[in-house]
Amino acid sequence: MDTISTEALRKKIEHGDDFALVEVLPPEQYEEYHLPGAINIPLGDDFENKAERALSDKNQEIVVYCSDQNCSASPAAADKLRRLGYRRVLAYQLGKRDWRRTSSHADSSQMRA
Repeated sequence: MDTISTEALRKKIEHGDDFALVEVLPPEQYEEYHLPGAINIPLGDDFENKAERALSDKNQEIVVYCSDQNCSASPAAADKLRRLGYRRVLAYQLGKRDWRRTSSHADSSQMRA
């Protein structure tokens, strides 16, 4: 599985790079706190359909994340996206817990898929 570090993700966000940032936790956790610019596609029964509706370009870079390195949702989501044909999928394994610990950037007003 390809991963991205906190520093590399922070640079992508600050530079306004063209990529999709996807939180795969339930909507309640997303609404409580999520990374800047993230959309919410919860890992669950309808994940594949929601992903294909929200992420139309299978060549776009996608970064998925969940709560922390012990959370299995982002690796599972990355695997599902690759099986759907998405070519550039990265997992931010440290997740939003590490992001929040190391950053003052958070957003609670982004969209859900």
